[in-house]
Parts: sequence; structure tokens; C-alpha cells
Amino acid sequence: MSTTFNRPSMIELRHGLASLRGNWIWFIVVGVVLVATGMVAISSAFIASLAVAVALGVLMLVAGVADLVGALWCRGWSGFFLHLLSGVLSIVVGILFLRAPLGALLALTLLVASFLLVSGIFKIVAALSYRFAAWGWPLASGIIDVILGTLIWLDWPASALWVIGLFLGINMVFRGFTWIALGLAFRSMPAPAAR
Repeated sequence: MSTTFNRPSMIELRHGLASLRGNWIWFIVVGVVLVATGMVAISSAFIASLAVAVALGVLMLVAGVADLVGALWCRGWSGFFLHLLSGVLSIVVGILFLRAPLGALLALTLLVASFLLVSGIFKIVAALSYRFAAWGWPLASGIIDVILGTLIWLDWPASALWVIGLFLGINMVFRGFTWIALGLAFRSMPAPAAR
């Protein structure tokens, strides 16, 4: 039994990429903006961390209101109470994030440290247990995750003032370099042949 997928052929894919060739400069502009914004976030990690906490609070508040309205709109539905409670919980947590962004940062930083510790341990155990191809990379990644999680946890609550903003800034810098690399790759693509 064979399964066929509706995949675009390589020619169609190259044609789609070639159509982006003329816009290569915009990829670089987006990349430079992301790198610059990431550098600002890294240099003022506390402000970036607070901005993340406030933005999450606003998003949770909006999502909670949407969930609440959706639940009230469908009162006869069997999932009414679940969505009603979910909406109320999102609204309450969103308000708490907005009223006490420093407390939100404390909680988020502890969550990040816990995530890094647990995911690092799982990566280490999986890499050592299964020894799949290139298992050394997940092992190294797991060790780095455990070290980072431990360092954040040991410095907590002080680490709450910089961890989220620093991670956000580093992420933005790497995403910016990705956009720049894409722009340069599109620029160096050969021009499409005339038909």
C-alpha cells in the first residue's frame, strides 16, 4: 500500500523561492531590526522581562474574555462549564500578571528553570539509554539545559530580573541572523530563466 502526498515538485518549490529573490533586501531589513531589538533586550534585560510579563498578562486577559464570551454564547453545550472556568482562570491570572508583573516574573523564571531541569534530564536519559545516531548532541544539550536550569534556580529570585529578557533577546538575535541569512541566500540565487 503506497501513500501519495500532494507535495509541490522541486521545480515549483524553486519557482516559489525564486519569486522571493526580488525581495531579498526586506529579509535583511527584518533580520537587522530583529538583531537590533534583540541587542536592546539583552542590554536592558529587566525591562524586556517586565514587558514579557505584561504582554503575557494582556494576552491571558484577552484570551480569558474570549473564552468567557464563547462559553456564555454556547450555554447549552456540554463543555460550557469547562470553558467558563478556563475563561475565568485566564482572566484572573491575566489580572494578577498585570497587577504584579514582578511576581509574574518570579513565577515565570521558576517555571523556566524547572522546564530546563526536567527537559535536560529527559534528554540525558534518552541519549544514554537509546544511543541513537548522533546521540552526543542531545546529551550535550541536556547537560547544558541542566546546568542553565540549576544556575537560574540557585540565583532565584534575583534571576527573575534578567533571565526572561535575556532569553528573549538571544532568541531575537538568532532569529534576526536567520532572516539575514535567508535574504543573502535569496540574493545569491540565480535569476529565473526566461521562458
